[in-house]
Amino acid sequence: YSKKKRRENEQMINILTTSKFSKIIIEIVETKQVTYLDAITDYCHKNNLEIESAAKLVNQKIKAQLKEEAKELRLIRANE
Repeated sequence: YSKKKRRENEQMINILTTSKFSKIIIEIVETKQVTYLDAITDYCHKNNLEIESAAKLVNQKIKAQLKEEAKELRLIRANE
């Protein structure tokens, strides 16, 4: 992993606030009719943003949605 790539990601995080990121993800979910997980991974892929970096930008509402999706897909137990 290069220092240049890490620096670019850090700069993106500084520009992209949790609020802005959340609005973008919600817009993708609503317009493309995809899951939150798909919206986040798609956004990260198209914007060269690491998933780990995006995780720091996810707000509580989206975290709750991700948890519900994971339960529905049986990726986590219903009582978690």
